[in-house]
Amino acid sequence: MSSSLQSPASPIAPFRRVASLIRGFFFGETTLYILKRLFQAALTLLLASALSFLVVQLAPGDFLTPFRQSTEMSPETLAQLSADFGLDKPLWVQYLSWLRQAVTRFDFGISFAYQRPALELLWERVPNTLLLSAASILVTWAIAIPLGIVSAVNYNRWPDRFLRLFSYIGQGFPTLITGILLLFFAQLVAPLFPVGGRTSLFHDDLNWIGKILDVSWHLILPTLALSITSYAGLQRIARGQLLDVLRQDYIQTARAKGLPENKVIYVHALRNAINPLITLLGFEFSSLLSGSFIVETYFSWPGLGTLTLEAVQKQDLYLIMASLVLGAVMLIVGNLLADLALAFVDPRIKLSRMN
Repeated sequence: MSSSLQSPASPIAPFRRVASLIRGFFFGETTLYILKRLFQAALTLLLASALSFLVVQLAPGDFLTPFRQSTEMSPETLAQLSADFGLDKPLWVQYLSWLRQAVTRFDFGISFAYQRPALELLWERVPNTLLLSAASILVTWAIAIPLGIVSAVNYNRWPDRFLRLFSYIGQGFPTLITGILLLFFAQLVAPLFPVGGRTSLFHDDLNWIGKILDVSWHLILPTLALSITSYAGLQRIARGQLLDVLRQDYIQTARAKGLPENKVIYVHALRNAINPLITLLGFEFSSLLSGSFIVETYFSWPGLGTLTLEAVQKQDLYLIMASLVLGAVMLIVGNLLADLALAFVDPRIKLSRMN
C-alpha cells in the first residue's frame, strides 16, 4: 500500500504520550513507594520528637540551673530569662509550640547557649559529619568486598583462614576502643597524624589542592576508627553471601559450560550476592552516624556529634531537639536510598512488595 493511503498520525498522539509519562511519574511504583515511606517517616519523626522532648525534660534541671546557683543573678532576672526561653510553661505546651513552628515555619527554635537558630548551627556541621561517614563507607566497602571475595574463593585455605581471623579481631574492637587506640598511636608518631579539628592552622593559606590534602590528612584517623569494626562485619557477610551463591546449581552449570572462573565469580555469582549487602547499606549508614558521635569527640572533629554532646551537657533544649530530628532524618534517607539502590541493581525486586 502506498504511503499516500496510510492514515495520518493523530494530532493528539503527542499529548497522549506526555500524559502517559506524567501518569507514570506520579503514579509509578517508585513514586508511590517513596510517598509511602515519606508518610511513614513523618509518623516516625513525630513519635521520636515527642519521646525525645520528654526524655530531655525529665533530666534534672534545665539550661538556667547554673545561673540559679549563681549569687549574681536576681530572681527577677531568672524569671525573665525563663519566660523568654519558654521554660516557665507546662511541658505539653512547650512541645506543641515547638512542633507547630517546626512544621509550619521549619523553625526548630533558638539555641539558648548560642542565641542563634538551632538549624543554622546544625547546617554548619552537617557537611563535616557527612564527609566523615561517606569516607568511612567508601573505605569500608572498598576493602571489605574484595577481601570477602578473596576469602570465599579460597574457602578453607590459608587466605580464607587469615582473613577470618583478621575479621574476628576487628569485630572485637568497637569504635569506642578503636578510637582510644588510634589516639595512643597518634601520640607515639606525633606530629605525623593530626588529631584535632578538620583543618590545620595554615589551611587558608593553601591552594585548593593543598586544602583538599589537608582535610584528607585530618580524616585518616577518624575514618579508620569508624571503618575497622564496620569492615570486619561486612567482610564476613560478603564472604558468607558469596559462598552461598557459589554453591548454587546455576554456578556449577556455568562452570561446566567452560566459562572463565573470573566471569563466573564477578558476573554471575557476585551480582546475586551483592543484593543483601546493599540492603545493609542503610543500617551501615545509621551505625556510622551513631559511631561518629564518639569519633568526633575523640578527634575534635567539628561535626554533629560534638555539637550535640555540648548541647546535652548545657541542656540546650532546642539545639538537642534539632540535632535528634536531623539525625533521624539522615537515617531515614539513608535507608530509603538503600532500598531504591537495591531495586535499581536487581529489577526482579519490586518496591511495591517491600515494607
